[in-house]
Amino acid sequence: MQRRIALMSAGAALALLLSGCSGALDTGTGTAPSEAGDGSIPRPAACDEANPYVAVALPNLTNPYYVAMKSGFEEQGKENGFTVEVQVANDDDAAQLSQVQTMLQKKPCALALNAVKSEPAAAIVKAANDAGVPVFTVNVIVSEDALTSQGASIVQYLGADNAAGGTQMAEQVLKDLGADAQLKIGFVTEPDEVPTVQRDEGFEKGIATDANAEIVAKVDGNVKPDDSLAVTTEMLSGNPDINLIFASTGPGTFGALQALNGKSNVKLYGFCAAEEPLAGPYAGCVAQEPESYGRQVVDQIKGWLDGATPEKEILLPLKMFVAGETPAAGEVG
Repeated sequence: MQRRIALMSAGAALALLLSGCSGALDTGTGTAPSEAGDGSIPRPAACDEANPYVAVALPNLTNPYYVAMKSGFEEQGKENGFTVEVQVANDDDAAQLSQVQTMLQKKPCALALNAVKSEPAAAIVKAANDAGVPVFTVNVIVSEDALTSQGASIVQYLGADNAAGGTQMAEQVLKDLGADAQLKIGFVTEPDEVPTVQRDEGFEKGIATDANAEIVAKVDGNVKPDDSLAVTTEMLSGNPDINLIFASTGPGTFGALQALNGKSNVKLYGFCAAEEPLAGPYAGCVAQEPESYGRQVVDQIKGWLDGATPEKEILLPLKMFVAGETPAAGEVG
């Protein structure tokens, strides 16, 4: 399994918010990571209770992705004897920071963080570090530059191998349409998030083997179906020669599919829309399994408590779907 880190720079607004309330919280450790000096992971007192309290921070529950992940955290937490609390930020960075600070006051054993955004999340990690609570991140990579600026650190990142997923899609395009197909490509993406940038880069790397492939436009779908529908419609109107769309999020794929509205001259490939059959212009997708990701993060925390050393990064393969197939409820982009 390939393991690598690609992280990006931090939200000033949240950094200021954090600075106004950055006093270290007593979690029973007496030692924050910056004070340990030996690189060891702090072990809050809550970790040695009968049912250790684990705090979980998620962006929203409007995306089926996070509904599945929440279920994974809660069910695996119960199986491992944890008390799991999940807070949902409704895609608000400041709200997520506030929610985490409130959970830190309850002295958790660990924080599992699926951040709203990569850069502002560094302030959340810093708050947990100051409280002596280890941070296990999932799905959204926290910006490395922002972490450095905050003097913060995580224990682990676990999520999809995003670059490989993008490359998988490009390879499927060339398999379906031909290695030298005349392609005019539009992207429906989210340029401010590390995972989507990695997906786009993977797709571009894979499609570059076709000398006749050209990327003519990129639009920001904001990881929302309605936004993706609107910007895809505008992109197609301004670039009528586009014959292929790559959408690097599940909501982006769904919105782009609605914009195509049965068009036969444009093919759509991307990260899977939840439970959407691959038919008509929708020709291929790769899926993550977020329920499994939530379960695996819980298992990583349990393994650490039992004496294992967590890997710094765990990148997981994606599942391919082609025309005529339908991803299951938990198989989403």
